[in-house]
Amino acid sequence: QLQLMESGGGSMQSGGSLRLSCVASGGKLDLYAIGWFRQVSGKEREGVSCISSSGGNTHYADSVKGRFVVSRDYAKNTVYLEMNNLKPEDTAVYYCAAVLSVSSLKNCAPTYGGRFYTSGMDYWGKGTLVTVSS
Repeated sequence: QLQLMESGGGSMQSGGSLRLSCVASGGKLDLYAIGWFRQVSGKEREGVSCISSSGGNTHYADSVKGRFVVSRDYAKNTVYLEMNNLKPEDTAVYYCAAVLSVSSLKNCAPTYGGRFYTSGMDYWGKGTLVTVSS
């Protein structure tokens, strides 16, 4: 059973940077596409970014494009989300999720854009809180 754990959240002033990590245990992430999601209390969870199993494809929500960068380290079984130029509206609990890349839709393919985030994830982390103050 794959288990995911996020870390790296915290409090930051507007304009700052944070790097979130998503470490997997109980299995290898090599065959999984990874999505980063965030949720503000009382609101629906939204997809932020994804990366394909090979790392060759990435996608970003318009709200974070140009500021966030997703990457993965196969040796460390870890996926990262580098968040730059943070804004107060980035405040949320951030989750990583893994889905077996059995199709292009479930592998963060550019063709499908944001549909990856609603395609159904197999495993979820418990989240890490990011708070950005103005």
